Amino acid sequence: QVQLVESGGGLVQVGGSLRLSCAASGGTFSRYAMGWFRQAPEKEREFVAAITWSAGHTYYADSVKGRFTISRDNAKNTVYLQMNNLKPEDTAVYYCAAFQGWGTSSDAKDYDYWGQGTQVTVSS
Repeated sequence: QVQLVESGGGLVQVGGSLRLSCAASGGTFSRYAMGWFRQAPEKEREFVAAITWSAGHTYYADSVKGRFTISRDNAKNTVYLQMNNLKPEDTAVYYCAAFQGWGTSSDAKDYDYWGQGTQVTVSS
């Protein structure tokens, strides 16, 4: 059983940056593909970014491409989401998620483990 704990959320102004972290425990982190999703009030949860177990491949939603970067440090059992040039529409609860296997996925149904989420608010 993998436990995921996100941190790094907060309030930031338009154009600012934040780095989210997701610490994993309870499993062999390097065997898991990782993803970030977000959910804004009254909206469906949506895919943000994903990374393979080896960090050899990353995948982004069009809405964040060029502004967000996903990375991981398998020695620290941590995945990161660097968010730059933030916009009001990035305001949401951000969740990290994991599934054991190759590749990446933008489908939330493929992920077996989820964190509790961290709030990101971008003010204008």
